Amino acid sequence: MNLDPTDRRLIAATQSGLPLTPFPYAEVASWLDLSEEEVLSRLAALRERGIIRRIALAPNHYALGISANGMSVWDVEDTEAIDLGQKVGALDFVTHCYLRPRALPDWPYNLFAMIHGADRGEVEAKRCAIADLLGPASHASDILYSTRILKKTGMRLAQAGD
Repeated sequence: MNLDPTDRRLIAATQSGLPLTPFPYAEVASWLDLSEEEVLSRLAALRERGIIRRIALAPNHYALGISANGMSVWDVEDTEAIDLGQKVGALDFVTHCYLRPRALPDWPYNLFAMIHGADRGEVEAKRCAIADLLGPASHASDILYSTRILKKTGMRLAQAGD
């Protein structure tokens, strides 16, 4: 990974999030003594190179009243898992969806989909919608509810000397 010093400074300045201001890129530019246009073009180039995946909002869902969080897990045929995962992942209430290897005999699940709601009843209703979508392709399922946030940060660049 070849990052010039300015790209490294830009990533370090934004890795904890953008400032909550009307013009966040202009503010970041002022921190780094760059133009807003240069900040935007450098971020676009970093995305194109695959160095950063995305720039996205990561709200505190607890502060928004979304206190029930369940990782639904599904046992689906491996040959159908990619197609089914794409359908589940396209649902507007699924925040992330991915495939994982099974850990037989104790863990038969290979399709995972995170669901959030104001309460467990709402999460269960969304889980039922996934079950309806999967139909007989799902052989078993379960849901694992979050009880606390352990970590909510992305990857961090090491600072000089670390």
